[in-house]
Amino acid sequence: MDLNLRPKGDCAYDAVSLGEVMLRLDPGEGRIRTARSFRAWEGGGEYNVARGLRRCFGMKTAIVTAFAKNEVGLLMEDFILQGGVDTSLIHWMDTDGIGRICKNGINFTERGYGIRGALGCSDRANTAISKASPKDFDFDYIFGRLGARWFHTGGIYAALSDQACETAVAAIKAAKKYGTVVSYDLNYRPSMWSAIGGLEKARQVNREIAKYVDVMIGNEEDFTACLGFEIEGNGAGLKELNLAGYEKMVNEAARVYPNFKAVATTLRTVKTATLNDWGAICWSDGKVYQSKDYKNLEILDRVGGGDSFASGLIYGLMATGDAQDAVDYGAAHGALAMTTPGDTSMASKKEVEAVMGGEGARVRR
Repeated sequence: MDLNLRPKGDCAYDAVSLGEVMLRLDPGEGRIRTARSFRAWEGGGEYNVARGLRRCFGMKTAIVTAFAKNEVGLLMEDFILQGGVDTSLIHWMDTDGIGRICKNGINFTERGYGIRGALGCSDRANTAISKASPKDFDFDYIFGRLGARWFHTGGIYAALSDQACETAVAAIKAAKKYGTVVSYDLNYRPSMWSAIGGLEKARQVNREIAKYVDVMIGNEEDFTACLGFEIEGNGAGLKELNLAGYEKMVNEAARVYPNFKAVATTLRTVKTATLNDWGAICWSDGKVYQSKDYKNLEILDRVGGGDSFASGLIYGLMATGDAQDAVDYGAAHGALAMTTPGDTSMASKKEVEAVMGGEGARVRR
């Protein structure tokens, strides 16, 4: 597939992401409600993609976000620096000390085990990035003067606030203006959209964004909720995949949005919180490509698996331009990411390619 990527030498960054980065507090094997200590991580749907591209695949990436200017914001910056993602595009906001003006997002996350599912409890209203508007970021400078080959954002960020919707649209338009490839993860969360207009608002915003997207990530439910497309003969959703129905739906979406060069989604069947079937598909040029099936994949921490799929997919598309390679990189990277704690990937490119090649879990010495 020809994505018409900008030359590497013309750009400061291989990829830039826009979104919220939260402080994740993890009770380990325990419960949030009974914890006496938490392990701290950073995480956020769009940021996880930039970090995966940097730490696993060696690309130069940056995050466009905003933090309240306090000690928690500085902690978040330090986490991001440890992940190798450029922090120079962060917008810092003054705050009043108790979060009335703005604050930093917090996400408590239980990993789940067996019959007990993973559980998230977030505090992300009134955050700095939810209050940031297009005037807080110089997108002409980011995509024009500095330059980025790829730009990624998603529906979790867009759903934070009306300002976030406006900023996402402005960033995507600026990226396209300068020839940057755009990917977007629909990632529909009805609870997040409910405060700013619900399903109607989600469709209004996502339909506008879809006009500028090159690589769209989203499953059947995402396409139905955000863009209004339906899949035929598949009442169980992608849990029991109807490939013909999905392909027909995506082809119709590509007819409405001829700018789509690829559409991808993960496939997950949850047997228990710690045992899933896992895989992925990618549509391009009227054809669906399917990854290897990872049957009975043992999960340590499922949060961020989809984001690691997205970063693997993006790497594969940038490095090879081949949809089959891309979906294979994405599925393998997502599978590995779910074997370690935290939102972000701890895998290496070598490990991803070994999994793609069928290498087992024997001890390596």
